[in-house]
Amino acid sequence: PLPGFDRYLQWPLAHDRVRYVGEPLALVVAEARDAAEEAAERVVVDYEPLEAVVDPRAALADRVLIHEATGTNLASSYRVSRGDPEGAFASAAYTRRETFRCQRHSGVPLETRGLVATWDATSGTLSVLGATKVTFFNRRALARMLRLDEARIELIEVDVGGSFGVRGEFYPEDLLIPLAAMKLGRPVKWIEGRRESFIATNHSRQIECELEIAASADGTILGLRGRLLADMGAYVRTNGGVVPAKAAQFLPGPYRIPHFACEVQAVLTNKTPTGTYRGPGRFEANFFRERLLDLMASDLGLDPAEVRLKNLITPAELPWPIGTLVPYEASGEYDGGDYGAALRRALEASDYARLAKDNGRLMDGRLHGIGIGCFVESSGAGPAETARIVVRGPGRVELYTGCASSGQGHETVMAQILADALAIPFEWIRVFHGSTNLVAEGWGTYHSRAVVVGGSAVVAAATALQAQLVALAATRTGLDASALECRGCDVYRSDGRGEGAVLTLAKLAAPLDAVGKFTTTALTYTYGAHVAHVAVDPETGATEVLRLVTVEDVGRAINPALVHGQALGSAVQGLGGAFLEELVYDETGQLVSGTLADYALPTAADFPSIESITLQDAPSTSNPLGAKGAGEGGIVATGAAAANAVAAALAASGVVVRELPLSAKNLARWLADARSAR
Repeated sequence: PLPGFDRYLQWPLAHDRVRYVGEPLALVVAEARDAAEEAAERVVVDYEPLEAVVDPRAALADRVLIHEATGTNLASSYRVSRGDPEGAFASAAYTRRETFRCQRHSGVPLETRGLVATWDATSGTLSVLGATKVTFFNRRALARMLRLDEARIELIEVDVGGSFGVRGEFYPEDLLIPLAAMKLGRPVKWIEGRRESFIATNHSRQIECELEIAASADGTILGLRGRLLADMGAYVRTNGGVVPAKAAQFLPGPYRIPHFACEVQAVLTNKTPTGTYRGPGRFEANFFRERLLDLMASDLGLDPAEVRLKNLITPAELPWPIGTLVPYEASGEYDGGDYGAALRRALEASDYARLAKDNGRLMDGRLHGIGIGCFVESSGAGPAETARIVVRGPGRVELYTGCASSGQGHETVMAQILADALAIPFEWIRVFHGSTNLVAEGWGTYHSRAVVVGGSAVVAAATALQAQLVALAATRTGLDASALECRGCDVYRSDGRGEGAVLTLAKLAAPLDAVGKFTTTALTYTYGAHVAHVAVDPETGATEVLRLVTVEDVGRAINPALVHGQALGSAVQGLGGAFLEELVYDETGQLVSGTLADYALPTAADFPSIESITLQDAPSTSNPLGAKGAGEGGIVATGAAAANAVAAALAASGVVVRELPLSAKNLARWLADARSAR
């Protein structure tokens, strides 16, 4: 949590006043859905209208307060820095300051949220079935609120139609539905409607950034200064502070920027609260910084690719200390890699050198442009994860994990990790996840950590199982355990005597049960580059993404097909955020894009030619798998690359791209404004 956030937590039901459209006000329970809907329609609420504040800049003035008792709409404000940014700017031959804006949008999973809560009064146990990425965290929160022992609550994760960060944080409904089940002594089911999802599920991304760069005449970056204004909505939710905090932390990106400072302001408005969405803060930060780099390159008469290659941190400079740029995190450092090699691979795969010659050229009635977005992305967050292996008999191995899965394919990759560790057939293994009763403790799935931390816990459990096999073999043979060694799932004499294994798992009838835990304080960092090629209709603003190339080094891809799927899916979501999606409010605080007819999502017809390239050049040294996260690299630089491509196409038209989305409506307006200004 950021400093000051505790003053703005949300009540499960509106208390004294309603602060945003979509805030839970009352709970209606009935035998059937139609009866509940009819009863809800009969609820009469007497509202005293209040003036809405939807502009974060206007909210800073504190003329209308969202929470009167606090006396301010500024939920949190802090400054982070490293080096001497003031000195860098004072001595720089070149500086430029711009203001950029990223629009409000969200994950919009096609399956909305839902819960089924069952209370057993006899045993005093509560079961809550519903999608969540952090079941153990939510169980702790729920136990505290209901004054129950954690052991009396089981949270069960189910297969869902998408998660993307917005699903699974602790919402008001996560308390209300279990509470209703306890009060009524009957199971209670709640399924969120689509309109309800738009106004109740976390929003994200809305940040305004004033960013200034200092450089030498040859394009060497000397310093960067930023000011972020983040719209948090009406309340602070579970992980809402992650969005502006990570935006500030990743403003310098993968570049050699020794001097940096950023002021963060998190402000409240009469909107749905902000939470995390795939690549929180990073999508925004990359857009801000990469746009400014292209503007600097244009001012200095340099090629955008060369500017980046000149300033990217080199392999010899890694690990690179990033300093303490988040108030609630320790000082960190980027780990190993070759950022320049990843960019060069993207440039080569996209045919950048040839296509860049056509920037701004009118061909087939459309203006063409190609743009770059580079990134570094944190993953593999701790503190720990747990795995358990149960051997039931020959060919029957069960693997239990504390990680959640919402379509990423964890069941497959965890089984692969165990099969490799024990040298057993993949088909022997059944993977279980999704319940807080399966393992003693767990942390869940967030920050692209499941394979990095959860997979490493599987390795730890496999090591513990091998130790049990050695101990069992020692007992059976009378040999000292130090005279034995386990290779895969078979135990041999260390001195090589004897014929074959003295004990083999394939023939073992006795059950075995081993638990492993992997603990870490170190993050892993993936890195890469995106290159987008677009064609823009100068009359209508309609844009076609002709091609998108994404390159990401994930350390080690345990299952390349699953990594490729993650890269493609997140890239498409990034294109949606770049061109289509926006949660728009009117001046009264009403969401006017709260249906799928008004909120545009990318469809199969919108997919461009996407080439996702996975590199494995820099395995992580902080975990036994060498893995880094692979769930968010495909989205974090898509907006940046797309914006730079559109800007390159429209530069001769006098348009300077400073905000997202790059919708046809916005582009047509910017083009018209540029023509009027001539």
